[in-house]
Amino acid sequence: MALKIWLDDKLVDEADAKISVFDHGLLYGDGVFEGIRVYSSRVFEMEAHIKRLCESAKAIRLEIPMKRDELIKAVEKTVEANGVIDGYIRLVITRGTGSLGLNPFTCENSTIFIIADNIQLYPEELYEKGMKVISATTVRNHPLAIPPQVKSLNYLNNILAKIEALDVNVPEAIMYNHEGYVAEATGDNVFIVKDGVIYTPPVEAGALSGITRGIVIRLAGEAKLKVVEKNLTRFDLYVCDEFFLTGTAAEVIGVVEIDGRIIGDGRPGAYTCLMRKKFFKYAHGKSK
Repeated sequence: MALKIWLDDKLVDEADAKISVFDHGLLYGDGVFEGIRVYSSRVFEMEAHIKRLCESAKAIRLEIPMKRDELIKAVEKTVEANGVIDGYIRLVITRGTGSLGLNPFTCENSTIFIIADNIQLYPEELYEKGMKVISATTVRNHPLAIPPQVKSLNYLNNILAKIEALDVNVPEAIMYNHEGYVAEATGDNVFIVKDGVIYTPPVEAGALSGITRGIVIRLAGEAKLKVVEKNLTRFDLYVCDEFFLTGTAAEVIGVVEIDGRIIGDGRPGAYTCLMRKKFFKYAHGKSK
C-alpha cells in the first residue's frame, strides 16, 4: 500500500504529497526537522523531539503554523494511518513557497510534512562486531555561522564528512570543531570510556543535543556510572578504552577502530554493551 503523508493540514496519498519547486526548503535548505523513532506503535520521546523542533525553528525565526499539541496529533495520525509498528518518522517544517532570492519573508506560509515509514538500520553484525570510523577533514559548522544545535534542513556540512567516510568504505566519520575538539559524528553523538569514566563532548563543542544522548547519560547515571561532559581531542579517541555512538537511528553502537587505530581489544566493550542493553530496554519498555 502507498504511504499516507501528512501535508500541511491533512493526510494525502504519497503520490499527491508534493511541494512547490519555489519552496525555500528545497531552494536553500531553509527549514528544520526531527527524526523520531516508533517502538511497538508508540512514538518515542515525542515531547523532547517537539521541544527541540520548536527551539530550532525559533533560532532561525521560522514560524510553525501549528501548536505543539496539534503537531503531536498530526504525528500520531500519520503513524496510525501507515500502520507503523517499529519504524521512523521524519517531521519537516520548511520556510514555505516564496520568490527566488534569499529573502525568507517572501514566504507567506510554512510547509509541514510528516513521513512515517520503516527504517534502514545498521546490520546486527555491525552492533556485535563494532564499526570502523575515520576523522573527517570537513570541520563542523562554526557556531557563529549556524549553531550546530539547530537541526536544519541544510545538512551539507555533515554530508561532506559522510562522503569522506564512504570514500574509504567505512560508515561514519568523526567531525571536529574549529578549535580541533571532537564535535560529533555525521549523524550521531560521540561517547568514549577511559579508566572507568564515560566522556562525551559538551553541546558547546558543536554537538547536537541528541535525544538518545540525553537518555544514555541519564541511564548511565542511574547505573551509578560516572559521566563527564568535556572537550575531547583526537588523541583522546585514539587512546580510549571504549568508543560508542548514539543516535535516533543507530541507538547505541560500538566503534572498534578510528583512523586505523584499534580501540580496546577490537570489540565493543563492557560499558558499550551495557548501555546498548539499557537503552533497548528503556526504548521498548518505557516509550512515550
